[in-house]
Amino acid sequence: MQSLCGRPTDSDALWHDVQYCTRGIVPPAPQPRPDCLKTTPNYVVLHGKPENTHNYLLLPSCRITGIECPFIRMNSAANYWQEAWENARSGGSVPVQYPNIGLGINSQGARQFNQLHIHMAGIRASTQRRLQDLESQGRMATQPSQWAAPGNQAPISGPTGSGDRVYRILRLHDLQQNLFTLLYRNVVVPNSLSMANQTMIVVPKMTTTGFAGSFYVLNSDTSLHDGTSTCDYLLVYS
Repeated sequence: MQSLCGRPTDSDALWHDVQYCTRGIVPPAPQPRPDCLKTTPNYVVLHGKPENTHNYLLLPSCRITGIECPFIRMNSAANYWQEAWENARSGGSVPVQYPNIGLGINSQGARQFNQLHIHMAGIRASTQRRLQDLESQGRMATQPSQWAAPGNQAPISGPTGSGDRVYRILRLHDLQQNLFTLLYRNVVVPNSLSMANQTMIVVPKMTTTGFAGSFYVLNSDTSLHDGTSTCDYLLVYS
């Protein structure tokens, strides 16, 4: 799997950061030493760019280039999405301080760095409202097998002036299942798509009293009309 997952000797800035946090290997100059916000056997948490209280990254502690790596779909892989939520949630180890939270990963072509990283960031209130409206209209899948159905695809607005992008939307009660595996089996394979081209965004459902006990899982790629391969239209980093 090295061709898709990378080698430990690869030179990538985020991989250097992971090695510093987990093994104390100083990044090559002029790359600065990162702030290791949390280090575990399975993952590390770092600041995103720009650095603030609602922009963080969760990265595997082993070498994984990105969403195209088959290892992330295996039973032996850590549940990185669950770990990201447990850190980012209110009361978590590295909480995202924003009214609504979004977790996201970019496609191979849309990302800047080649060590898998889940963005833990803010998300617009308008996105939260849109997803709840779609749920009330029954316009999202409630089973992974329905995720790719055209009736469960809907446009969602990004920043002002950026237009809408279309996403496949699935609602789950928890993140115990491996979302990478669900995406591969229920969207990518049946539609003869490339895993490398996919983006995925997880939006915890929130109400005025806090977390409402379910998650919206969004996926898109450029095979969809008005689709996208980046999570950056929905997440708020700055």
